[in-house]
Amino acid sequence: MPEPTKKDETENESAPPPPEQTTPQEGGNEKSKVWSLGEGAPEESEKRDDSQRSTLFIEKPQSGTVSVGGNITFIAKVEAKDLLRKPNVKWFKGKWMDLASKAGKHLQLKESFERHTKIHTFEMHIIKAKENYAGNYRCEVSYKDKFDSCSFDLEVTESSQAAPSIDIRSAFKRSGEGQEDAGELDFSGLLKRREVKQQEEEPEVDVWDLLKNANPSEYEKIAFQYGITDLRGMLKRLKRMRREVKKSAAFAKGLDPAYQVDKGGKVRFMVELADPTVELKWYKNGQEIRPSAKYIFEHKGNQRILFINNCSMTDDARYYVTAGDEKCSTELFVRDPPILVTKGLEDTNTYVGERVELSCEVSEDDANVKWFRNGVELTNDPKSRYRIKVEGKKHTLIIEEAAKNDTATYSVMTTGGQSEAKLAVDLRPLKISLALEDQTVRLGQEIHLKCEISENVEGKWYKNGQLIEASDRVKLYHKGRIHRFVIPASAVDDEGEYMFVPDAYNINIPCKVHIVDPPKLHLDGLGENNTVTVVAGSKLRLEIPITGEPTPKVVWSRGDKGITDSGRIRAETYPDSSCLVIDTAEREDSGPFRITLKNEAGEDTALINIKVVDVPDPPQAPNVTEVGEDWCIMTWEPPANDGGSPILGYFIERKKKQSSRWMRLNFELCKETTFEPKKMIEGVAYEVRVFAVNAIGMSKPSMPSKSFVPLAVTSPPTLLAVDGVTDTTVTMKWRPPDQIGAAGLDGYVVEYCFEGTDEWIVANPELTDKTKFTITGLPTGSKILVRVKAVNAAGESEPRYHPQPILVKEVIEPPKIRLPRHLKQTYTRRVGETVNLVIPFQGKPRAKVSWQKNGSPIDKNEINIRNTENDTIIFIRKAERGHSGEYDMTVEVENLVDKATIDIQIVDRPGPPEIVTIEDVWGENVNLSWKPPKDDGNAAITGYTIQKADKKSMEWFTVIEHYHRTSATINELIIGNEYYFRVFAENMCGLSEDATMTKESALIAKDGKVYKYPVYDDFDFSERPLFTQPLVNTFAIAGYNATLNCSVRGNPKPKITWLKNKVLIMNDPRYRMFSNQGVCTLEIRKPSPYDGGTYTCRAVNELGEAEVDCKLEVKVIYHGVINPGEPICLAGNNQVYNVHTPLDIPFHSLPLFPHANAFSACKVCIYFLF
Repeated sequence: MPEPTKKDETENESAPPPPEQTTPQEGGNEKSKVWSLGEGAPEESEKRDDSQRSTLFIEKPQSGTVSVGGNITFIAKVEAKDLLRKPNVKWFKGKWMDLASKAGKHLQLKESFERHTKIHTFEMHIIKAKENYAGNYRCEVSYKDKFDSCSFDLEVTESSQAAPSIDIRSAFKRSGEGQEDAGELDFSGLLKRREVKQQEEEPEVDVWDLLKNANPSEYEKIAFQYGITDLRGMLKRLKRMRREVKKSAAFAKGLDPAYQVDKGGKVRFMVELADPTVELKWYKNGQEIRPSAKYIFEHKGNQRILFINNCSMTDDARYYVTAGDEKCSTELFVRDPPILVTKGLEDTNTYVGERVELSCEVSEDDANVKWFRNGVELTNDPKSRYRIKVEGKKHTLIIEEAAKNDTATYSVMTTGGQSEAKLAVDLRPLKISLALEDQTVRLGQEIHLKCEISENVEGKWYKNGQLIEASDRVKLYHKGRIHRFVIPASAVDDEGEYMFVPDAYNINIPCKVHIVDPPKLHLDGLGENNTVTVVAGSKLRLEIPITGEPTPKVVWSRGDKGITDSGRIRAETYPDSSCLVIDTAEREDSGPFRITLKNEAGEDTALINIKVVDVPDPPQAPNVTEVGEDWCIMTWEPPANDGGSPILGYFIERKKKQSSRWMRLNFELCKETTFEPKKMIEGVAYEVRVFAVNAIGMSKPSMPSKSFVPLAVTSPPTLLAVDGVTDTTVTMKWRPPDQIGAAGLDGYVVEYCFEGTDEWIVANPELTDKTKFTITGLPTGSKILVRVKAVNAAGESEPRYHPQPILVKEVIEPPKIRLPRHLKQTYTRRVGETVNLVIPFQGKPRAKVSWQKNGSPIDKNEINIRNTENDTIIFIRKAERGHSGEYDMTVEVENLVDKATIDIQIVDRPGPPEIVTIEDVWGENVNLSWKPPKDDGNAAITGYTIQKADKKSMEWFTVIEHYHRTSATINELIIGNEYYFRVFAENMCGLSEDATMTKESALIAKDGKVYKYPVYDDFDFSERPLFTQPLVNTFAIAGYNATLNCSVRGNPKPKITWLKNKVLIMNDPRYRMFSNQGVCTLEIRKPSPYDGGTYTCRAVNELGEAEVDCKLEVKVIYHGVINPGEPICLAGNNQVYNVHTPLDIPFHSLPLFPHANAFSACKVCIYFLF
């Protein structure tokens, strides 16, 4: 721990740091070992770029005084309006000591933030202050590139009570918890107190002398006796005290550890050499010092002296002197002398608006002086209304135009003193040079109020006691002592009492403004010639806006008669309008009405024409002049009275005669007196009526027309063709008309005429209702034209003509059988199926058809034959194998014949093969042979199916299918087993119902020496049931089949039963049970949540029974998702994908998506959750 520095006798010891702080460690920067009262901010802060310094403080910590043992708080405030985060604030003492790490019992740092004002508050609390806490402090605040700092002083005064005795325990405080010198004892406070009191009294006991001379075993006793609690720090202190100082060989006496001098003073460094011949050099911060007017070297025997004249702050540095290989160093501290106030401030009284100068003088030129207003520091900011002027030792605070709020206590502070004075700013007596005058202004003209007072002060304007603010409409002007109030365009609401009140004076200047306006009628909303139209029977309320100030008097009149405010026709007057009211208007009310306005500013009058109109009378009943299939044409006459307004058009309605509901036919007015209703139902009676419409409204309906029925003839018959021709007759056929209509179809009229004539002859005097007719009595060889008409109640339709003349002569058409393509090859059907064949043919006249089977006539009891003029049908209801054969069809027309043959084959399943024999047995192989079946089912044998069975179990297994030969070799048989074999025959209908089995068995024996089997007693294979593989708990998905499997053994073969929740499962179609080779399976078809539960498999035989069970849980798909986590599909980029589940089941088969064939989504993933 460094010792206190040596100073001049006239100067005090430097103040130690506050409690909980430590002095710098040995080996650190030597300059940081000592700091004294009044030291300012560190040099690094002084060198900050002025462009980076900005005012962040809105309230700076102020210097203060506190008594020993008292508490004091320093407060700094920073506005956070433009800060995005909390600023960084540091508290320092002197140049370098950061107080953040020294916080403890006697020093506390706090911070807070007020959200509604957005102000950060930082506080430093000093608790139970001591004398060594006095000194210069500094608060720094920084935020990004912004920086601000403020220095303040703390003065600690002696308490009025007697000074307490020295407490040695307070000296033993830790110099830095958690640092390298933790446990070091700080005696700075104790040493200063001792030095101050040294002349008055000496301590009775020196604890350190006791400890140095005491036995180490007594250290604890002495520490307890004198209240020392830090034993570890005490031992370190003793160790350093006992350390011997190495004697220097070059220096008999070295430099003192530190020197201190006032700025401008002179300092003397002296060393004494052991050998005066040794070369000696002086250095400052590592740079050698050369003799000059500032640096003077002196030799006195063995003493070497360095004088530094006129010391400045640049001389504050580390110095050392070398003598040979040794050196001796010291530290020089240069202190600024305190600046004194030589001439203080004086109290001043002035008036508002005057220039104020507060001056003081200090002891040095251009000294740092701070100005305060009511304790708040004033800065020389260009935006501030306070300006600080420095002229050598004279410092002046200037206020260009003093205001009332500048009244305050102003003070100036230096490092060595302060002065204060009071400034009082009063108002000058106010005189009214020009008062406001009362005005009468026409509406819309300018209001201009002007007054002049003796002082250049602001003021406020009031109207009827309400404050008036400047706006786009109201202009307020102030120039010097003149105040003006201007409204460019006055309004009625601007009338009232106005008043101007100067600020800070209890005086007002009043006036009155009166607005006048000639009366005026506003008839812009009326029609041409001020005509107002009203519908008869309705109420007229005609409101005429009026203006005028003051409010004009209104008079309504009709002719020479005035209109009162009561009766059916009356007048109503309001401040801004007047109304003419007519209750239940009548046509007699039509005519001119006069309105007259009067007030003190003038008169206005106008004529208003009232026109009463009504709806027109109804038209006469309309006449229906023409009727069609679904339309008619109607006409009518206009109404006799149009109601005083021209007819705009007509509305037409219709209804069915038997109905009372009328239907509007046109939604746009019909301008004509003719209309064509459409879309009526044919055959239904209708009535129509008409409404007349004018500008007032719609008339009552006219009388209904006479009823009428829309009817229409049918369309012409279709597909007229010649059906047959003989030597004297022609037979025609046709199809009914496409459109018949509501009148129906009564029949047809057939007409003909001979080629070359225009005379049409009716062939049927009476209507025929058939679509075929034979015209008789025609001469042979003639040519005729034929037409047919359809007839109904509306008349005859348009005729349908045959396109070509018809020759009356019979024509022979040779027979031709048109055999369908599928009958040109063998027609095959299975036994029991139906045979229904239609074979068309042609041939005229009178074609004859005959059938034979295999050359013999057909038995009509077994086979049905039906013949028509154009085709023949062969029908067998239930085919049998006996119906197979060749069927011959013959068509004859006179001497012409045509034939066709149809091969019909009725097939059935074949019989079993004939004898199956075992031809040879070798190794693991058996050779079989057999003969084809006698009955091949009337179809070729397509193959054979071979099965084998172990003699022990006699369970058959298919070995070969669709085998075409009649011999086969069976391979891979098990040695030692004995087998039987059987064979099925197969044709196009399937396998034979029975199979032929070998009579003997085939034993698969081992090759080699014949082994003589020992004789054993028959082994008892009986065994009670035993499950070799139990059931396993499982999950199932609703809607998908689930299976439960286990395996069991036992002899005799056990009977297997299944139970659900201990209830036997029987005859339930949802469950299927299998048992194969000891493997038991229960299939649950499309389970639901209700199928969940405990399932039990029970095996029973003669020797006992066994059970095994498991739990089944059925999960349901929700919203296309099965839980928990396996994706089944992924679709993206708005593309469509065919979606399948992991079980390869189509997505639309899922229970919740029965209609989905494809899935479209953007970055969507569906998961199975198991």
